[in-house]
This record gives sequence, structure tokens and C-alpha cells, in this order.
Amino acid sequence: MRRRRLAPLLAVSLTATLAPVLATSTADAAPAATPPAATPSAASSPSAAKDSALDRYTKQKPKWKRCEAAAPAEFQCATIKVPLDYRAPGGKRIDLAISRISSTGPGKRHGVLLSNPGGPGGQGIYMPLALQEELPEAALRKYDLIGFDPRGVGRSTPVTCDLTPEEENWLRPYKKETFTKDVAWAREVADKCREKSGAVLPHITTRNTARDVDLLRAVLGEKKISYLGYSYGTYLGAVYTQLFPGRADRFVLDSAVDPARAWRGMVQWWAEGAEPAFDRWTGWAAARSETYGLGDTPKKVDRTFWELVARADEQPIELDGLLITGDDIRGGMRGAVFSPQSATEAFVELKKAADGETASAKKLAAFTGSAGTGAGREAAEVPQDNMTASFWAVVCGDNSAAWPRNPERYRQDAIADKGRYPLFGDFASSIKPCAFWNRSVEPVTEVDNKAGSLIVQNEWDSQTPLPSAQALHKDLKRSRMVTVLGGEGHGVYPSGNACTDGTVTGYLLTGKLPAKDVTCRATAESNADARENQQREEIPGSPLPGRAPDRF
Repeated sequence: MRRRRLAPLLAVSLTATLAPVLATSTADAAPAATPPAATPSAASSPSAAKDSALDRYTKQKPKWKRCEAAAPAEFQCATIKVPLDYRAPGGKRIDLAISRISSTGPGKRHGVLLSNPGGPGGQGIYMPLALQEELPEAALRKYDLIGFDPRGVGRSTPVTCDLTPEEENWLRPYKKETFTKDVAWAREVADKCREKSGAVLPHITTRNTARDVDLLRAVLGEKKISYLGYSYGTYLGAVYTQLFPGRADRFVLDSAVDPARAWRGMVQWWAEGAEPAFDRWTGWAAARSETYGLGDTPKKVDRTFWELVARADEQPIELDGLLITGDDIRGGMRGAVFSPQSATEAFVELKKAADGETASAKKLAAFTGSAGTGAGREAAEVPQDNMTASFWAVVCGDNSAAWPRNPERYRQDAIADKGRYPLFGDFASSIKPCAFWNRSVEPVTEVDNKAGSLIVQNEWDSQTPLPSAQALHKDLKRSRMVTVLGGEGHGVYPSGNACTDGTVTGYLLTGKLPAKDVTCRATAESNADARENQQREEIPGSPLPGRAPDRF
């Protein structure tokens, strides 16, 4: 029976009675660039833990209750408190919403499996439901499945910038005539975020979320945690291993972020990664010219594409009340080309629409779907712009030094990158609110450690290209990597591919990493699942949207 693959929640949506306290000192709670936690003997001192200012947090007892009437009884939720600023744990406290589904085989239980669906800003509280549906029974017997909404997200003291849907639309193409307006937009977003959530935003960072994870570990009574993180969740997992290497058990990092490129460089990699995928698409479509009629050579398919872009720039294509411009075609094609079949089918329908013929709205979703404005919030108490507000808090606040302060630099980069990467270069490199964000309160985390982990990556990935995962593999010295040749889409495990699923599940069950890196080949079924995932509306078991092209 085919299993539906677990979708990373990119757009909107990351327990054995053992040590009852968080074995960390106040210094470890706010480590410097080279964290004291890298020296486990100092971090695990019982006296340091006993005297720690974090004791008030680690001694919390979660009050578990059924998450909601419509959810399964075993899906339980609770809320704990965490310090807003780990440098001053006696100060303001914020909520951390957590969830669990207990192990189905207490006698075989290994520990807890925390998870994060991506984002930044993706809600993770429903992840146990998704994992319950997708993981093999052996894994469900092995672990308590733990989910949480990261700080500032969803039910965890959500931040807001009070942004309109238009202000949330942030992947904007460079145009000389609109650049001044785009600079004003970026400045306005940063100003509104400071006005609405200024006291909180500096502390909505990956480093602090990793500290929250470790505090949660202690509250659950665990010496170590296992972890399954997708996309942005791989960066969160990597930062955790850097800050708390002795507490990382079995870590699976699926569709990986390069820590050195967090975050402007990762956005720019969307453009770099799209170009080889576009070339692959032109070859695929040319080989099937009798079916699709886009040209019988890659060069002709390329010309067909750019002719339609130019045509739509002159006269936007009208479709169900929407006007599709050439920029919309470029932006939509960036994600579509990672599945050549989906891209070809969508482009054929777009040509039909341009010619006034009836077109399939479903196949045109790449060009008419959400622009990432954060529709579909799960509860009325969550601000409508929460996903975007928390996204900027992390993307700008993790490493403000990565973002130039001079708007002219963004103009120059956008012009240059549109030349180098014509499909998406200007979208990725043009002005962003981070240009006007406050400076980061901590230095960026340099990931370089020997904590064991398993990195899993498709060769063709719309959000985290293969070189990104290879870079993380080098940073995590004891990691192993599973590369899926021909693999399409964002998010690998589980996919119904015996090679990849078997390797990841084997590691989760035994804790033994492969002796060497593993190369798998995509199957028709696993890539078909990727196409289904590309169009999926919800993560299993939750009311949250499953993916969008403007998040990790």
C-alpha cells in the first residue's frame, strides 16, 4: 500500500524518567559564538544545574490534555513557559505550545522524537499527527512523538507586524521603475515589526529556539533527544547539535540548509538552483515534443518559454479573474521546473490560456497559487501575518550581518543576478526588510561539530538545492548523507522509496549510521508522490497548509 509522503510545512507551518533538570549553566543558556556547551563536562555539572536560574523552568510539569475534540484522544497538548531572553532568565516569560503522541510500545520505547516542519515560522504542533500517519509501526513503538510551535509562532506567544496581504508578498522582481517603491515597502515592513513586536522580535531566533528545545528535553525528563527536521528544521537541528552536542541522539536532517548561507545566501540559492533545473526541463520537454509541442530541441523549448514571458509582459494572461504577467511566469516556473513533468503540463496549460483556450486551473497552480501571504491560519487567536512576522524575525535576526544595509547594493545585486540567473535572480537578490532590521543580539552560529546525524537530500529540490545539503554534511563531521539521484521535490522521508526509507528508518530504530554515505535512485512512485506533495493543501491531520514556494 502506498504511503503518502510527509510534506515539510514550508509556508506556514519544527520523554524514561531521567535527569529532571536542565543540565546547563546560565552561560550555556546564552553561549557565545563558540558555545561553552561544546565542553560537556562543564555543561553537565550537577551543581551548576542545581544553582541555575533556569531551574524554575526545568521543574515545570506539563498539564497534558486532549488537543481538541476532533483530534484523536492520544494526541495531547500542553503549554510550558520559557524565558524570552536566555541571558536574563529571570525576566519576561513566553509560552511554548507542545504536543505529544506517546509510544505505542512502552516496553520497546527508546525515548522522544522531536520534529520541526520547516519555515522559519512553520507551526509544528500538529507534526505528531503527521508522523503517526507516515512512520512505520516499529518507529511508533520506539518513540514518543513530540511537536511544538517554535517561539513566536502559532500558539507560542505569536508575534505580529500587522502586515497586509500585499505587504506579506515579499518575492518581488526587480524593475527600475518600481525599485524606490520596493525599498519603501521593505522599510515599512521593518518599521511595522518594530512597532508591533519590537521588544520580542530580537529574541525570536534559531539559537533561542534550540535552547527552548533543550529546555523541553529537560521538562520531559530526557537526557537526550532524537529529532526529525525538514528544510529550516535542518538548520534548527544543526544549531542544536552545535549548542548541545552531548544531548543529540538520533538526528535526521531532511532537505538541508547550508548554515554558512543563512539567510540571504539561502534565498539566493533558489535562483542558482533553478537554472540547472530549468535546463533539465527544456531537455525533458524537447524529448517529448510530439506530446507537448513546445519544441523538439532544448533551445526551441527555451525560446518558447521566453517568448511567452515577453508576451505576458506586454499583455498579461487573464485567467479566472487573475492577470498573469511575465514575472509571474518566471516566479512560478522556478519551483515548477524541479518536476519536469509538472512544469511541462503547467506551461502547456498556460499557453492555452494565453491563446484564449480553456485551461486546467489545477495544473496552473504554479502560476496562480498563493504568493505566500499566509492564508489559512489555524486559530483565530493567531495573527493573520504570524508566519511572515516570525519568518522575518528569524531570517533577519539570526544573522543581520548577512544583509547589506545600503539599498543600492540590492539594486546592483538584483541586476547582476537577473543576468546570471534569468529565471529568478532578481527576485532572490532584490531588497528585503532585513536591510532595515535591527542588528542581531548574538553572533551567527558557526556549525562545526562531530554530533552524529543523517542528512537526506533529493538531487532536484526546489528550496534547498543539493549543494546546500552537501555543505551541511561537511560541517557535521560525523554525519552520513543519503542522496536520492533523480529525486524531485522538497522533503524525502518517507517517500515509499525502499532505499531511502529503509536507511532512515534503520537509523531511527537502531541508532547506527550507515558505514558510508548512501546513494539511492528515485523511483517513478516516489517522484509521483513528490508531485502530489507539490500540490498538497494540508499537512496530514492538521488544518495547516502543507507547502509554499517562499519558505524553507
